[in-house]
Amino acid sequence: MRLITLALAGLLLLIQYPLWLGKGGWLRVWDMEQQVVAAKKKNDELRARNAKLDSEVQDLKDGTGAIEERARFELGMIKQDEVFVRVLPPNPAAGAPAPASASAPAPAPMLPPASRRP
Repeated sequence: MRLITLALAGLLLLIQYPLWLGKGGWLRVWDMEQQVVAAKKKNDELRARNAKLDSEVQDLKDGTGAIEERARFELGMIKQDEVFVRVLPPNPAAGAPAPASASAPAPAPMLPPASRRP
């Protein structure tokens, strides 16, 4: 009787091995579910990024506001009749000389050749 009990317990353990540790076992299924959740999260982030880029592309194609904004901030361009004013931060020490870049005047905007006067 004891031999039969041990044999049945051994068979039970042999049957349980593929269920827990085998190719399609619970541990592998759990790991795959974690990978699916991570992939879905990454896909959602990429979808949001793509939607933002798509809206920016549409804005650049259709409107001039985005182009003007980029020209102003990235290239430092101004319109023809605008005045460029740069506000410098106060010097930390009143007696210290200002850095060379801060003391130099701002360059005058270039006018097209047709509007220059002799």
